Amino acid sequence: MDRLAEEYERGRLFFELKDYIGAARILADVVAEAPDDLAARLLLARAYYHSAQLGRAESELRLILERHPAEDYACLLLGRTLERRNRPEEAARYLRLHAAMTGAA
Repeated sequence: MDRLAEEYERGRLFFELKDYIGAARILADVVAEAPDDLAARLLLARAYYHSAQLGRAESELRLILERHPAEDYACLLLGRTLERRNRPEEAARYLRLHAAMTGAA
C-alpha cells in the first residue's frame, strides 16, 4: 500500500506542477488499483478536465456521483465539464445541485 500512496503523491505533484497529462497517467494507474479511493478518483477527474480530456473527466465524475451522490465538488466539476462540452442544459442541473449543497449563489 505504501507504493500506491507514493504514486498518488507523485500524481498530486505532477498536478500541482500543471503537468495534467502526466498526472492523469499516474493517477489512472492508482485508480485502477484502488477504485474506491475517492481522493484519487477526484484528482484524476480534475487532471482530465484540465488536460481537456473532457469525455474521460465526465466518465470519472459520473462514476464518483454514482458512488458518492453528496460529493458537491464532483457536481461542480461535472457541470463545468458539460459546459465545456457545449451541453449547457445538462450542466445546469449539476451546477444547481452544487449550489444547493454548498449554499453558493
